[in-house]
Order: sequence, then structure tokens, then C-alpha cells
Amino acid sequence: MNIAKPPQEQLDNLLKYYQNGKYTDAEKLSLTITQKFPEHQFAWRVLAVVLQQTGKIKESLNASQKFVQLEPMDSNAHNCLGNAMKEFGKLEEAEKSYKKAIELKPDIAEIHYNLGNTAQDLKKLEEAEKSYKKAIELKPSFAEAFNNLGNTLVDLKKLEESEASYKQAIELKPDFIQAYNNLGNVLLDRKKLEEAELIFRKSLSLNPKFAESNNGLGNILKDLGRFEEAEISFKKAISLKPELAEPYFNLGNIAKDFNKQENAESLFRKAIELKPGYPDAYNNLGATLKRLGKLKESELIYRKLLSLNPEFAQGYNNLGNTLLEFGNLEEAKSNFRKAIELKSDLAEAHRHLSLVKKFDSKDEQYLKMKELSLNKNISEDQLCHINFGLAKASEDLKDYEQAYLFYKQGNQLRKNLLNHNFNHDTNLFNQLKSHHLQIKQNSLETKSLNNKLLPIFIVGMPRSGTTLVEQIISSHSLVSGAGELSFVGNFGRALAKGLTDINLEAILEFRKKYLSKLQNFSNGSLIVTDKMPHNFHYIGLIIAAFPEAKIVHVKRSPAAVCWSIFKNYFTSKDLVYCHQLDDIIKYYELYEDLMEFWKKQFSKKIYDLDYELLTVNQEGETRKLINYIGLNWEDKCLQPQHNIRNINTASSIQVREKIYQGSSQKWKKFKPYLNGKLDRLDC
Repeated sequence: MNIAKPPQEQLDNLLKYYQNGKYTDAEKLSLTITQKFPEHQFAWRVLAVVLQQTGKIKESLNASQKFVQLEPMDSNAHNCLGNAMKEFGKLEEAEKSYKKAIELKPDIAEIHYNLGNTAQDLKKLEEAEKSYKKAIELKPSFAEAFNNLGNTLVDLKKLEESEASYKQAIELKPDFIQAYNNLGNVLLDRKKLEEAELIFRKSLSLNPKFAESNNGLGNILKDLGRFEEAEISFKKAISLKPELAEPYFNLGNIAKDFNKQENAESLFRKAIELKPGYPDAYNNLGATLKRLGKLKESELIYRKLLSLNPEFAQGYNNLGNTLLEFGNLEEAKSNFRKAIELKSDLAEAHRHLSLVKKFDSKDEQYLKMKELSLNKNISEDQLCHINFGLAKASEDLKDYEQAYLFYKQGNQLRKNLLNHNFNHDTNLFNQLKSHHLQIKQNSLETKSLNNKLLPIFIVGMPRSGTTLVEQIISSHSLVSGAGELSFVGNFGRALAKGLTDINLEAILEFRKKYLSKLQNFSNGSLIVTDKMPHNFHYIGLIIAAFPEAKIVHVKRSPAAVCWSIFKNYFTSKDLVYCHQLDDIIKYYELYEDLMEFWKKQFSKKIYDLDYELLTVNQEGETRKLINYIGLNWEDKCLQPQHNIRNINTASSIQVREKIYQGSSQKWKKFKPYLNGKLDRLDC
């Protein structure tokens, strides 16, 4: 039986429209033909393809199914159906169609490429790699296959092979912007920063408006420490493609690192708004909220993250850290263990778990940390965490020599990562003293000030007991403990160093900004503690701006303080002096000299609290402290371990316990390995 055919002129026009990309005309004509001649295979094939090209996915799927029905042994028909199924989100059905197409005609590179793309989407990475390589074998000039193979190799952690694949794609197609962008990203992952910068700049020379490459260049500049240039690149990416979440996330990271936490919060929230399943943005938002003291919100964000992505190991680690601040020790441990269960090489989770557990043997976790410490492929940052974890474990096991070696190695790695130059510390202390007279001459007078909020500044060296003292004071019913606030440094550093004009207006503006932020941490109390230890830098400025404030200076055995700093991992990048005993001792000497300077200026304004005296005469010293602040006595101040407020410091575990004597002598267990470095400080 002869099947009726459309006029040849119609078929010629259909082919012409299709080949010239006139998809609207091709769609109209193929619809006309298929309505009159429903068995005409070519018209259905064209209709299926052009409907895909114009985004009419459902109609394309129907047309593709008709095409396969008419030509069940045609490889192109099954390939076309696979494309439609993939666009419709039916990946398993697409995979079957592509495999059928290959079965019918195994030598078409494009079909293997399509199968690779589908396998990639299905997270069948080894199958995707195999399909892309077959496509390349059949068509060695297939630049897109090299590019997508590179993407799969990245997911398989084969970064060196991925780099080679992207470079091959670019060699075949020198204007392949996406391949340049992908190559830049893998070079960033491989820490080839200078080469990555050149690649991103090449991409942008081809297309300055390619938002993803502006974002990638920003990442390189950030890692190179060129933060202002990085911000410009991220903002350029946003202006070019406002719906792109990644540059908001990256700007948020810069804001977070520079203690602009409110800024960071809004940027991470914007990234999540644009990309609701963005785990890294949720994770960093949780960390930012934690820094802002919004611990309950932080906890909720981490729980939301883990409900969206139950396999996100870092989320469990960070949730555990937040729970630790609430005093939920057992649940924190459980989350650290879950993080390690999901990602056995998550070094930070190992360090956190080591801090909250007591090692009584070289258990499974100890052995895993030991294995990781010998892994030559582990990053310096990861190795740093592992060394601190092993040090704590070794100390628990009373192997003090080994513990010291792990502490020393961990600190050296941290120092290398932070690139500390001690001259910066010396210059800071000199600047603070040299500009103090100007600040003092512009001091505010109490009678001219109108504010009901009374700040109490608890200062001293880190690990001197400032957290315990805040626990004691904030146990009082009229006091709220705000923890370590960065606002004095954020708003006053430039002023105290003489980098901006020093006058009454500047001092008053500093006061207003600080009190505005402090109000957010008051919880309705009129008296609020700020226990940022390093506010001792700014005592002159604090007294000038807050003549009504109380300043409590906590002193502890110098040797105990220096050792305790050395054995603790500090997340803050501001504490760069903390990672070598010689630097810590020199810094302690600068601190003592500055405190003597302040006391000569303000002997009646600074209350010295001796930590050792507090541990042997708790009630007497506590009563004197509460009296200095001007409060009526409350017995609760003798039970700081029952104060249920959140604690965001390295002391969060210890202060949940009763005050005890002898903690300042613990460093002596390590004395045989210190070459006498702390002996002269032992007083």
C-alpha cells in the first residue's frame, strides 16, 4: 500500500527551515505536515527536535515518542526520545533510550556524549567517564566531550586528569569560554593560583560579561589575599547575572572573615534565596549566626541544612559545635561522631570530638587520626586539626612527650597558614601608646551622657580566666553575659591607632555604634558584660568613650597562660601570635608593658582580679568583684557552673564544672620538653 506523502516543496522548505535554525517556521510546517500525513517520520523527527529547541518539553516528548513508534529501529529516534526524556527530568528513561540508540548504532559519538551527560546527572560517575571517553574515541575533535569529561573527573577527585581534559577542550576550541572557566576552577582547587588567574583573565578577554568567570577570578584574588579586587570581581558577577548565587556566597565569606558578620548574614541569606539547596551557604550562615551570638538561629539553620542534605558531614560538625555552647555535651559528641562516620577524614570533627571525650586507650578514632597524620595527600589545614586532636588524646593517655610534639607540629602548621609577622604586633602596641594622649584629651564626661546601658569590659590575655569571670558576673540576676564581642575593635581600632582623626565627635560616634550593637546582646538587662580579652588593647579608648563603664582585668600565672594558649587551636585569624611559644612569650611581655601603661594612667579605673586567688578564696574574691561592679550580693554568683548562658570560647567545657585549684600547674607536666622557656614566667 502506498502511503501518501507531502509535496516535495513542503519537505524542502522544512529541511531549509530546520538547517537554518528557523525553528518557529519549522515547527509550524512540521505540525501542518504531521496533521495531514501522520505517518511521515521525517516531519515527526523535525518536530521533536525543534520543540526541544524552543523549550516546549512536554510537546517534544510526545513528538519523540511518536517518532520512535514510527521508526523503532532508528537510532536517531531513540536518541531524540532520550533528549526529550532528559529535558523532562526522566533520567532513567533517558538513559534507557540512549542505550537503545547505541545498541542500534554504536558508532555515533554524540549519543555516547548524551549518555555520559545523563549518567553524570544520575551520579553514575564511572559510567559517565566511560561514555565521554567513548565519544572522544569516536570523535577525537569533540571539545564538548573533553570539557564534560573534565567535570566528571573533578567529581571523581581526579583533578590532574581533569585539568588535562579541560586543556584539550581549549586546544580544540580556543574560544570555549566554559572550558576556560572550568579549568580555572580546577586550578584553584589544585592551588595553582597564578595559573588560574591567567586562565580566568583569558576567559574574560573572550567575554568580559561572562559572570561565572568574574566570580572565579574573585575566588582566585581572595585566595591570593587581594580582597578589594576580589570584591570588585564578585560584584561584577552579580551585576552581570543577579540570579547567580555563588558571588553572594563568596562576598559573604569575605565579610565573615573581616568580622562584618551582619553583612555576611544578609549575603548568605541572599545566596540561599537564589539557590535554596545551597549547603555551603547554609553552613556558613550557621557559622555567622553563631558569631553574632544568635545561637538558637544557628542551631535551626544547621538542622535545616541537615534535613535538606543528611549526608553533609560538615553540617553535623558545626551543629555539634553549636550544641557545645549550649552545654549539650552528649548531643554534641553524637554529632561529631556522625560527621566522622560520614567523612572519616573530616579533620576538624576529629579535633572537636577529641576535645569533648576522654581517651583511655588508642581507640578507633585515635588510630584513624594517626593514619591521617601520615597521609601525604592531606592538606596543611587538615593536618593541623589532626595534630591538635592527637595532642589532646596523647595528653589524656599521659604520653606528654608525644603530646608536646603534636602540639608543636599543629601550631607550626597553623603559623605557616596564617603567615604571621611579629613586627605587626610590636607596631600595634607602639601605636596604641603613642596616640593615647590625644584620645585622653577628647574624653567624654559622664554628666553629658545619657544611656541606661552599663557595659562591663572583662579583659586580659586569652586563657587567663575571662570566661569564668564572665560566668560569675552574669550569674547575677541583673547582668547579661554577651561573650566575646568584636565591636570595640571593629569600630575603634583605627581610632586607637591614630589612623583616623581623633576628636570628641569621633569618640562619641564610637560610643554610639558600640552601644547600639551591645543592646542586641542585653536580653533586657541594663548591665552587660563584654569579655573580649584583647580589649585590653583599647582600655584608653574605652575609658574615654565610656567613663561610667567597669573594667575587670583578669590576671593569671604567666606560664599557665602562655602554655594554655599554645595548646589550644584558635579559629580566629586575628590571634596569629598564638602558634609558637617564643612569640606567645614576647606577646605576653608586650601585654604586661601595655597594662602597666594603662594603670599609670587609670589606676582607679581598672579592677585587677587574680585568677589564682579566686580559685583558693572563691567567696571572698567574688564578693569583692560584685561589690566593685556596684551590685547587691547574690549567692548564685558562687555557682557559675550552673549559669546556663551560651559560651562561645575555648573554655566552654571547663566552665561547666566547679571552680577548682591547681589548673595553673598543669603546664609543668610538659616542663621536661620546653627547654626552660616558661621557667622565668613561673610565678
